[in-house]
Amino acid sequence: MIGQAARLAGVNIETIRYYQRRGLIERPDKSAGQAYRRYNTETIARIRFIRKTQALGFSLREIQDLLALSAQDSADCGDVRNQAVAKIKQINAKISELARISDRLERVVAACPGSGHTIDDCTILQAPGSEQSGGTGVHHPCDGKTRS
Repeated sequence: MIGQAARLAGVNIETIRYYQRRGLIERPDKSAGQAYRRYNTETIARIRFIRKTQALGFSLREIQDLLALSAQDSADCGDVRNQAVAKIKQINAKISELARISDRLERVVAACPGSGHTIDDCTILQAPGSEQSGGTGVHHPCDGKTRS
C-alpha cells in the first residue's frame, strides 16, 4: 500500500507518486484480487536513497543518472565518484557566488544612513541601480561619495 510505503520510506504519498511520474521508481502492479498496490523493500530502499541523495544536493535528474549507472554492469564506483566530485565543485561554486552576493549586500547595508533619514536617502532601495558600471562601490546619498 502506498501509505505504508510512504511511512516506511519517510516521505509522503505525493512524493512517491511524483517519483513514479519522473520514472525514478516503478509503480507496482495490483495482484489479482488485491485492492492495493504492494511496494517491495527494494522500492522503499530506492525511495530512501533518492531522498538521502537529494539531501546531499543532487537534483532528481542527477539521481536518475546515478540510478542508471547502478544498473549498468560496465559501470564502477569511479563513475559514481566522478559525478559526486563534479557535484562538490558545483556546490563550492554556488557557495562562492553566495559569498559574493553577501559581501555586496553587506556593503549596501553599511552605506545605509539608517534611522532619521528620509526614504529617498535609503541606499538599500537605491542599491540595484546605484553601483557604478563594473564597480562594487555603493554611492552614499548623504555625502555623494562612493564606498567599497
